[in-house]
Formats: sequence, structure tokens, C-alpha cells
Amino acid sequence: MKNLYTPDGERALAAVMRLDPLLAFDFDGTLAPIVKRPDDAKVSSAVASRLARLAQHRPVAIITGRSVADVMPRLGFEPSHVIGSHGAEDPHGDSKKHSLIEAMTSLRSRLSAKARELLADGVVVEDKEHSVALHYRLAPDRDSAMARISEFLQGLDPSLRTFGGKFVVNVVAADAPDKGDAVRSLLRRSGSASAVFIGDDVNDEAVFATAEPHWLTVRIGEDAHSRAMYFLDKHSQIASLLRKMLALLSPR
Repeated sequence: MKNLYTPDGERALAAVMRLDPLLAFDFDGTLAPIVKRPDDAKVSSAVASRLARLAQHRPVAIITGRSVADVMPRLGFEPSHVIGSHGAEDPHGDSKKHSLIEAMTSLRSRLSAKARELLADGVVVEDKEHSVALHYRLAPDRDSAMARISEFLQGLDPSLRTFGGKFVVNVVAADAPDKGDAVRSLLRRSGSASAVFIGDDVNDEAVFATAEPHWLTVRIGEDAHSRAMYFLDKHSQIASLLRKMLALLSPR
């Protein structure tokens, strides 16, 4: 993984923009900064303005762990596509939506029985219909909260799977599409020849690990274990990256 703001990275960005790509972005930690309280997250006006201008030229997609209804008011612009719950919620796709929701029923029953114990350890439960997130960022003792989550998930129904994130454990249907599936589905629908995907977390590795050589994948924050092609040092650089994308489109 190389820094995008190097001669090699600049050439890779210019090359992929010539392919009229799908432009896909994670939300938290990518377009919006990570905040202590998820309800406070939103895209800055400068970033929203540049995304809106990009969307006039290329399909722009938001692929987020949030629900579609939750993320839409936080964007400040109208994207071409929004996919939620890490790929599981695709309003215009052909996913098995009802079966994916049905798979969560057993988990909700367990949550009802254990909600008080989880809350006592500072675990905040977020039910997004297509997925459930167990947040422990604000827990007074994160190790204790993580132990409580692990205990809660023991013997999980095999129709479900879990994966981590930044101070969160997510639960989705075992056969739910992931973010990699979402990008490929949007490529087919948009007719784009290539894709740019930018993310910052473990759940974005589903795209990084399966990207085609002519795509461009970028991680916010360097991580030696990531499969992303390039990285940016910090979230605040996303605004300058969008400006570079617009400049590469403007001659055309």
C-alpha cells in the first residue's frame, strides 16, 4: 500500500479517471469524520459541494454501514446510489431483502433478553433492520464491554455472521452481500468500466481484497495489513482528493 499523494499515486488516479469510473465512498471516517456520538456525524459543506459536482459527471455511490434512511440526511447532496448495512441494504438491487431481514429475528429475541446486561457494560445496540451494530466506543471499560459482547454472541445462529470495526461489532445475515458485492453490482447497473472506492475500516476490506487491477482503492489511514492499493494519511485529505478528481474531469 502506497501513499496516494506520490507520483505513482497521482498517475494511478489520473489513469482511473480516464476510464469514467464509478466513484464509491464509505461514510464514517471517510466522507465524515469519526465522532464520539454517531448521531453527530455529517459531511462538511465543502466535501458535499464537490461530491455534488462529481455526481453531475459520474455515478457517485455511498456504501455505508449505516442504514440508507440514516445516512441520506447527513450527506448534503444527492448521490446516484446509496447502499446500507455494509452491503446488505440495497433499495434498488435484487438482494433477498426479506430473507436477509428474517435472518435477524433470532438475534432480536436474544437482544431483548440481554439488553439490560449489555447496557450495563456501556454497549449501545443499533438495530438497522438489515444488520445490528453493538457499539462500545463510549463504554467506561472497553475491555469489559467487548467481553460482554463476545459472551452475548456465543452460540450465534449459523444463519448470521459477525465482523468488527472501530469499537463496534456488526451482525448480518450469513449470506448478506458485503461491500465488495455492492461495488460489483453498482458497476453492472451503472455501466462503468472501472471503480474508485475509498474507505477506512475493516468492513471496507471486502472491496480492497477483491478489486480489479484497473480499479483504484484508497484507505484513509495507513495500515500494513490492508489490501487497499493506496492510502491517505488522514480523513481531512478527502476534500483535496475530490478537488483533484474534479480537475481531472474538467478538461472533458
